[in-house]
Amino acid sequence: MDQSQKKLIAAKASLDYIHDDCVLGVGTGSTVNELIDLLPSIKEKIQAVVSSSLATTTRLESLGFEVSLLNSVGDIDVYIDGADEANKHFHLVKGGGGALTREKILAGAARKFVCIIDDSKQVGMLGKFPLPIEVVPMAQSFVARKMVKMRGQPIWRENFVTDNSNHILDIHNLKITNPVEMETRINQIPGVVTVGLFAHRPADVLLVASDTGVRVMENK
Repeated sequence: MDQSQKKLIAAKASLDYIHDDCVLGVGTGSTVNELIDLLPSIKEKIQAVVSSSLATTTRLESLGFEVSLLNSVGDIDVYIDGADEANKHFHLVKGGGGALTREKILAGAARKFVCIIDDSKQVGMLGKFPLPIEVVPMAQSFVARKMVKMRGQPIWRENFVTDNSNHILDIHNLKITNPVEMETRINQIPGVVTVGLFAHRPADVLLVASDTGVRVMENK
């Protein structure tokens, strides 16, 4: 089974978590795009849908969905998104697509966070995938110097601006042995908007697609 097939079966498995009258949060990325394309089949269950990026909003609207603002719906029943890495504690690295800030907001507002991945994204220790940090442009060099002191190698994501008009630093060569502590440390650096560590608010459910099907892991 190739990676695209795994993404599809993970997306299909997440449909089980969308209940009647659901206020649904939708993430960003290639795995989530598989989910979005499936949503018209259960449109009657969805009371409102909130998007984590302009790209996701465009895709949802092209399928006939009216996308609501988070401020107008309150809490989200279920938030479904992918991840760049996930560990056994349901901590995630996210932000490869650059939507980490809005993704973190929706995850924080959600009663249940369902993460859909293929088995290549499961890791023993986070950090092999470069850790994205969204930064206010004027703080880019300052934050980069701070990350060098934390033994990371920051690389500016050139020719990319987030939906919030900010920049992204991708931090290479970090060994993230304590994701909760590192998330706190990085978030405290002035100029950091969001770090792509989802440890304080981990996933509630991991749906991991492999050659043998989808494994359901629940964070209890």
